[in-house]
Amino acid sequence: MVITKSTEIGGKTLTIETGKMAKQANGAVTVQYGDTMVLVTAVAAEEKSDNLDFFPLSVEYREKMFSAGRIPGGFIKREGRPSDKEILSARLIDRPIRPLFPENFRYETQIIANTLSVDRDNSPDVLAGLGSSAALAISNIPFNGPIATVRIARVDNNFIINPTFSEMEKSELELVVAGSDESIIMVEGEAKEISEQVLLDAIDYAHEAIKKLNALQREMMSEIKVEKRIVEVEELPENLEQKVIEKARNAICKSIEITDKAERRQALKSLQTDTIAELAEEYPESEKQIKNILHDIEKTEVRRMILDKKIRLDGRTPVEIRPITCETGLLPRTHGSALFTRGQTQALGVVTLGTKGDEQIIDALEGESSKRYLLHYNFPPFCTGEAKPIRGVSRREVGHGNLAERALKPVIPQSEKFPYTIRIVSEVLESNGSSSMASVCAGSLALMDAGVPVNETVAGIAMGLIKEDDKVVILSDILGDEDHLGDMDFKVAGTKNGITAVQMDIKIEGISKKIMAEALAQANKGRAHIMGIMNETISEARAEISRWAPRILEFSIPIDKIGAIIGPGGKTIRGIIEKTGVEIDISDAGVVTIASVEVDAAETARNIIKSMIEEPEIGKAYKGIVKRVKDFGAFVEFLPGKEGMVHISELELTRTNKVTDVVKEGDSIDVVILNIGNDGKIALSRKALLKKENPTQDQPAEIK
Repeated sequence: MVITKSTEIGGKTLTIETGKMAKQANGAVTVQYGDTMVLVTAVAAEEKSDNLDFFPLSVEYREKMFSAGRIPGGFIKREGRPSDKEILSARLIDRPIRPLFPENFRYETQIIANTLSVDRDNSPDVLAGLGSSAALAISNIPFNGPIATVRIARVDNNFIINPTFSEMEKSELELVVAGSDESIIMVEGEAKEISEQVLLDAIDYAHEAIKKLNALQREMMSEIKVEKRIVEVEELPENLEQKVIEKARNAICKSIEITDKAERRQALKSLQTDTIAELAEEYPESEKQIKNILHDIEKTEVRRMILDKKIRLDGRTPVEIRPITCETGLLPRTHGSALFTRGQTQALGVVTLGTKGDEQIIDALEGESSKRYLLHYNFPPFCTGEAKPIRGVSRREVGHGNLAERALKPVIPQSEKFPYTIRIVSEVLESNGSSSMASVCAGSLALMDAGVPVNETVAGIAMGLIKEDDKVVILSDILGDEDHLGDMDFKVAGTKNGITAVQMDIKIEGISKKIMAEALAQANKGRAHIMGIMNETISEARAEISRWAPRILEFSIPIDKIGAIIGPGGKTIRGIIEKTGVEIDISDAGVVTIASVEVDAAETARNIIKSMIEEPEIGKAYKGIVKRVKDFGAFVEFLPGKEGMVHISELELTRTNKVTDVVKEGDSIDVVILNIGNDGKIALSRKALLKKENPTQDQPAEIK
């Protein structure tokens, strides 16, 4: 049975349909908005995954090139590994739905979203987020939904739900918001230094659309009425929980008061080993259950300590920021570098400046584009004191790098002002919470150290939350354990003028607007504190870029001269490159970009090109090369490809009997243009310059 439900969102019709495609999945829907359509399926394994202490959920988002009427590039001509865009979109689907599954559900579950049709206006990623909730809601998979996902923009002070690509280009913010009827679950996006109030208003506006989409899903659920799977509640051996509490609770309370992370974890690990050993005889096959009970006790006691005593794991108060140190210029051969350390989290930011040829080419559904600013985030295992195999870039690294990249994007200068490709790499060297925000700080410092003309310092902070009934404590600059044991991870980055990026994940059913506003206000104070310390190290870009960075010269030439500069088969421009050792790029608009580490080489190449397009000017002096000698005079090339003739009478101040008495082929001589005939023939003079040099002689006409 095919069921179709539609509603109006952002002035356009949104339609969810089920029963036509992928009917063997536990749940499958198509979501259409304009001519953009996605298929989302949800499947959970029938057999439980043994020995897992986490929920095995995987989310895949794939953009099929056929959906935009395109054939993939390259030799293989089929879609390959997921792009960064697909990975980021999958994370936007995963994060809001993951907390909504039952705690004990241990069945392999997979969400797959495929684009089927994509127009040039409507983005498919938020449709896939909505579709994932709908597919789960109508399946037999237990899920505490529905929820919905929308994108929101702000153009000319007006909010727009699910904006078009052209509207996004004019927007001062881009947020992806997911939520239930009662509360917001996830927020992620970037902005052009907006205020906290504008952000709150945007989230409120998005929430109204979310409620409308949730109602649409409930309409579909009411017609399907599927019976959800029963989630088995794990039965603990008799009295096991009580005995673990009796043996370990007091020791756990003492252990969590140890402020050093390594010592605290070692104490808890030793306690776990001892507890398992003490109960091994009575409960011989309960090691996993004992570990889970100990973890629950730790979580309860950490939260109690924060709520009741306002003391955190490292001894700080809720609003206190960890000690911060900053250093710049520590890597001698890089173009810019900075080391930002906040407590036990440390990021090394490195900036590399490149030419237009270093831009990243992106082949996406919307077509091919280029990207001149990139930030890459690396999270090696040693940063948490672990030894693990490194198998390429993880999804987490892609996601954290994208967040930091968006945070710094508003301060990156336009190419007209700074014609460089800019790559920032954040190497996380230590991690104990909020390494993505440390990457923002390190990246901001490194940009200034590299001499990139950024106009503001950007800092980031991660906020946490502990909530039990009416008791609420908001935490500034959270630790890794506070993220793990707490209820919220709310990252906020920005300048002194406003917010540039946010990412919020809620692990409980949601938070109120009041709590969100308090968290943003507390984050604002935290950012200001961090920026103050950063500005003490470096507060504005260095006057000069690194001596190791390429020098880029840009200038424009007439479009009709491009062919002459390039030459037949590129021969002319290759000759200039070989002679000077520079990189040269000429755009279709006639913008010439010359890059070289050596300033003199770049200037030489520029002079060559400018001389090639220069028009001869009467009265102007030039240095030329004698190309041919005749009885009546010498032909001189005074500009590339341009010749004139010096008549025998214009060679010397005195009478010249024979041209070769004065010049020979290959000689370099100074000449001035006397006349340009209607037929294009150019008359040159050497004598006129000699007269100017000898004041006893009659002066020639004015020479420029």
